[in-house]
Amino acid sequence: MLAGMTSVQLLDLHIDRALQQVRRGDVVLPVSGLSWRLLDCLLEHGTDVVDFDTLAREVWAPAVVGEDAISQRVKLLRQALGDDSRRPRYVRSVRGRGYQLCAPPQACAPMAPPAPVEPSAATAATAATAAAPEGPQRRLHARWAWLAAGVAAAVAAVAIIVAWPGRAPRSPADPVLQRAAYYAGIGQASNNERAITLYRQALQIDPDSSAARRGLARALAADACLFNGRPGNAQEALQLAGQVLQAAPDDAAAHALRGYAHDCLGAMPQAIADYEQALLRDPDDERTRASLAYLQQEQGHLAQALKANLALRAPERIRFRDVQIARELELLGFTDAAARRHARNFQLYPDNVFSNIAWPRALMNMGEQDKARQALDQALARGTPHPQLLRLHGELLLMGGDRQGAAAAFEQARLLRPLQSLGKTLAGLQQGSGTPSPEWIAARLREVTAQADDGWSDAAVERALLHQAQGDAGAAIADLHRAVDAGFRDAAWLRVTPLFAPLRQAPGWERLLARIEADVAAQRAQVLAASWRPDDLKGLSATPAAGTR
Repeated sequence: MLAGMTSVQLLDLHIDRALQQVRRGDVVLPVSGLSWRLLDCLLEHGTDVVDFDTLAREVWAPAVVGEDAISQRVKLLRQALGDDSRRPRYVRSVRGRGYQLCAPPQACAPMAPPAPVEPSAATAATAATAAAPEGPQRRLHARWAWLAAGVAAAVAAVAIIVAWPGRAPRSPADPVLQRAAYYAGIGQASNNERAITLYRQALQIDPDSSAARRGLARALAADACLFNGRPGNAQEALQLAGQVLQAAPDDAAAHALRGYAHDCLGAMPQAIADYEQALLRDPDDERTRASLAYLQQEQGHLAQALKANLALRAPERIRFRDVQIARELELLGFTDAAARRHARNFQLYPDNVFSNIAWPRALMNMGEQDKARQALDQALARGTPHPQLLRLHGELLLMGGDRQGAAAAFEQARLLRPLQSLGKTLAGLQQGSGTPSPEWIAARLREVTAQADDGWSDAAVERALLHQAQGDAGAAIADLHRAVDAGFRDAAWLRVTPLFAPLRQAPGWERLLARIEADVAAQRAQVLAASWRPDDLKGLSATPAAGTR
């Protein structure tokens, strides 16, 4: 219906289909990724009702989704457009059938594009890090941290390579690069694989293309970090980013990408160094700033991380900012405020694996086991597989006394990422045949101890589990103190997880918890005294119990 129409007017919205951009006046609306694909599909059908099967096929394929996922995405599109489902202006629901536009789209003249300049370091950095996790996650050693972030909008990825209308392509690979960026920005494993294939083709067409190297590095790292892919892909991403930096040492985007690859490989100090270098060259790169804030959270600098996330000037472009803020509030002991945010994220982002992990885990940490199981059942049915989801399943099964089911869940988690160290240890410790042999525990402990210190706390947590299995409570408590040294601050989890139940009567256990809570209380007071504190914390005092259950 819209064949050949690249610029469309829908009431007061100007829609540029080539740039995948929606404007109201001079304001660009945050419509991207799946929300953009949904809008484009509706535009293609004019005012016809588009049924659920058609939407699933044209927007989500090859992924399989149900009506709930489609309805949630429509809700997100409406929010981005400023629409109201009770009095819709742009998209209306047709009960039992699907969705349709409220008015016919009209062809219109293209809006004047920005001046045709080469992409700046800022633009390149923003685009190249669009798929980098704002809260990156360790992969090879299976960081115990709950959060990583994910792929961002296709429009940001396209910005790095799209040629302005009317000017000659900068590279013969540009058409392939545009399609690669489109697939990379959707945020699904199968489309990320398509992006990898296209980026490799682009490099064959133009071996000197820095954009192709950056894009391929981003997609490879996303495959390793987000989609349970090969860890070798993160290593290749590291090499590609290094090649770009060798040719252009001040390329901010390449510094951010190399930081992302280091992050995926579990090298926190190197990741932080590269993120900082990227921000020195491009202070406006908010995705990298959010990634750095996440690592600050992992180092235990909760107030600093919260302040950094709240200070982002374009939070709607940082997909996982709200998830990170909720986690930081949770760790700071603002349990009620965090729970409200976790619940909202869980409702609004059913395709987001990290909010799917965060809400049931928060419920478990609050002692709400039944609600945690219900939320986890929902999360597991949403098609966002992740080792942390399966390990959480194992913990809840252990709480219910189902050791055999828990062993199966931990083994599933191990199989999903077979090179992750923590996954190997948990699967071995919870094997269905009973307690592992002393020889296995000792051998595993030697392997874990021999691993290089990479800045994460989970290696110490893993050693604590093994020392506990050996019956050495003193060594296990000492390991957990080392985890606190590295940034571990989740006292609520330590209090409820069945994984450390044998330690709860050990000498030094309460001192360990008191140490964590004293540090958290000081940071909580810092937040409550700050002018930048969130509105939902106003009225609370700085006492350690403020805002907690």
